[in-house]
Amino acid sequence: MRIGTGYDIHRLVGDRRFVLGGVVLDYPRGPHGYSDGDPLAHAIIDALLGAAALGDIGRHFPPGDPQWLNASSIDLLRQACRLLAQAGFVVHNVDSTVVLEEPRLGPYVERIRQVLADAMQVPVERVSVKAKSNEGLDAVGSKEAVAAHAVALLEEIAG
Repeated sequence: MRIGTGYDIHRLVGDRRFVLGGVVLDYPRGPHGYSDGDPLAHAIIDALLGAAALGDIGRHFPPGDPQWLNASSIDLLRQACRLLAQAGFVVHNVDSTVVLEEPRLGPYVERIRQVLADAMQVPVERVSVKAKSNEGLDAVGSKEAVAAHAVALLEEIAG
């Protein structure tokens, strides 16, 4: 078994869709990023890659590379899982926390869990998505950013 952690933060801007865990949220601003800016998917990718000692998201999907411009982060997550399989690992479970003031994630959490589970090819019961407020503190608390934390557990495939 291997464990890894991931973190990501993105500024919120007015000219972007708000994609979180592969689901488009109804909100007038979205995360700025080279891909679709999905901080939850990015944090999970980093947790998975870290657990397998395969580096980080920037190593495999570098910003500035034209092939990743506006890329779907769920597609990146699928590709990261293929890298894991090549290295001899499968995802056991993922726990994540999204930190933001708005919008409320309650109406979206189950759909986000399912999209992430499908991308990682694990049962939805093995994917946790929680939301927390930053109580008005820092850029997240002032509604200027969204952050995500993730922990992933991998199992080594019997060879």
